[in-house]
Amino acid sequence: MNTRVRKKLIQVARGRANQMTFQNLIYEAELGLNLDNSYEKTQLTEVIDEISAEEHAEGRPLLSALVSTKGFKNQGDNFFRLCERLGYGNWRELKRNSEFLEEQRKACREFWQDTENFSTYL
Repeated sequence: MNTRVRKKLIQVARGRANQMTFQNLIYEAELGLNLDNSYEKTQLTEVIDEISAEEHAEGRPLLSALVSTKGFKNQGDNFFRLCERLGYGNWRELKRNSEFLEEQRKACREFWQDTENFSTYL
């Protein structure tokens, strides 16, 4: 798991921002990836999915809910497909459910803003 990306997403959950774009994540985590390159974009998606799958396995909220595509409020299909693989339901239905994503983001913020959770699971 990429701990640098995970820590950056935890910082987002603890901060004032609701989310972070893929581009800002690349910049702030100093990943040096180019989103115009489909291979590198796929690499980033896989890293974020891996982090969320591990968080989910440990009973923690999905950090990937905090990463969005620049210019969009919603997540891309990859996020909802990951949610389907993790047992949240059909990805198309999850994508149409306007409350699902906000619930995931809220759960993330609440979990990581808790000082005990932060010190225990960082």
